[in-house]
Amino acid sequence: MENPRPEKVAVVEEVRERLDAATATVVTEYRGLSVAQLAELRRALAGIGDFKVYKNTLVRLAVAGSPHEELTPLLSGPTAIAFVHGEVSEAAKALRDFARSYPALVVKGGLAGDTTLSSQDLARLADLPSRDVLLARLAGGLAAPLRQLAGLLQALPQNLAYGLSALVERRRQEAGGPSSTADGASGAEGEDESFEAQAGGAPVGGSDGSA
Repeated sequence: MENPRPEKVAVVEEVRERLDAATATVVTEYRGLSVAQLAELRRALAGIGDFKVYKNTLVRLAVAGSPHEELTPLLSGPTAIAFVHGEVSEAAKALRDFARSYPALVVKGGLAGDTTLSSQDLARLADLPSRDVLLARLAGGLAAPLRQLAGLLQALPQNLAYGLSALVERRRQEAGGPSSTADGASGAEGEDESFEAQAGGAPVGGSDGSA
């Protein structure tokens, strides 16, 4: 394009800046949509991205020699581009829902970082749950195991004491030593024998037979 007019140069630069700032880009064809319907679509994408109509020749100049050059095959017919600043799945969902009401909108494909997105890819992304829903499901999935872990930790000291006692008793028996019950019985017998020796073998409370 020889000696482009300043306004065209400005548009090319604007497209480049928007492409660089966006987290994803979706190319659509809007043939048959009214101005009012395009305004409705922009409102549907508010907070997710910007929706702009550009001439294909200017967009081709903007993407030439850049990482966005893979968008070139999509640039045919009346082109409008969604520059996504949030979750690409949310933008895909908004475009899908709008296209259901207004089939004239055709979602062709796009780019997310270095990844090329086909229209089928965008349709699959549109079917994904939102980020908030996924996080809620993840939190719910983690809650039950955490509650179980808390119960296990609470029971651990008592169960540990029982386990250690049983282990000590088992090791003592394996070593051939007396059990704690046997130790108590032998101790009592020793005390009885000592008492009898001190009493001269006489029964407790008995007499020596003298008058």
